[in-house]
Parts: sequence; structure tokens; C-alpha cells
Amino acid sequence: MTEYKKPVPLPGPISEPFFEGAKRHELMLMRCLSCGAYRLAERPSCPECWSDDYEWVKGSGRGSIYSYVIMHQQLHPAFADDIPYNVAVVELEEGPRMVSNIVGCGNEELRVGQPVEVVFDAITEDCTIPRFRPRSD
Repeated sequence: MTEYKKPVPLPGPISEPFFEGAKRHELMLMRCLSCGAYRLAERPSCPECWSDDYEWVKGSGRGSIYSYVIMHQQLHPAFADDIPYNVAVVELEEGPRMVSNIVGCGNEELRVGQPVEVVFDAITEDCTIPRFRPRSD
């Protein structure tokens, strides 16, 4: 594996199961034990009912592009060689939205509402992050 020179996410106590799932190529989501709403790891409490009780479940890994931008500015020197690159908000089938990149197609092919599915990118030996690619179905 070549040296990865971009910022690497640092899992915390709440987000660690999310990143452990990514290593197994599973998109893990938090599901509220009180109301059943799904959420991503950044929120310790349910945004629907404010319950702190939750479980980790494997998500479908499917969703659609809710929004996206094409970055043409160098906001961090580590991304200079990637310009222009996309940053997308993907709305998962379970409901939560997550920020990621769309891979496997050109930026000019992206469109809001486009069906996507998760793929996993092992950026270091210890860290795998989810990205998305267009779905064909």
C-alpha cells in the first residue's frame, strides 16, 4: 500500500463501530431502539425522539445523490492533484444523509437523484472509508 498523504478520519468512541464496519466492507448505521430511526455515527442522541438508546445495524449501502459540488479550488494541499473532484451528499435508503465522493464515473455524469451504492476504499492499513459509485439498476 502506498503512503496516503490526505487527512485520515480518527474514530472516536461513538464512531468506532462505523469505521470497524467499513473495514469489513459493511456500512454500519445507528438505529434508535425507541423509535427505529436511523442515523450516522456523529450523533449520540436520536434526532427524532432524543433517545440515547441505539444499536448498530448493517445498512443497505444503497442510496441516491441528494446534492453535490465539484471542487475546483485547493482547500487543502493534499487534494491538489485531485482537482476537480466531487463532494456529494448521499441520501441512504434508510434515511440518513452522508457526505462522500462518487467514484467510477466522470464528474460530468453526476446528477441529483442518481442511484448509487457504497464501495469501500482502504486508504491506510488501519482505515477504510465508504465512497459511492453509480448503480446500474
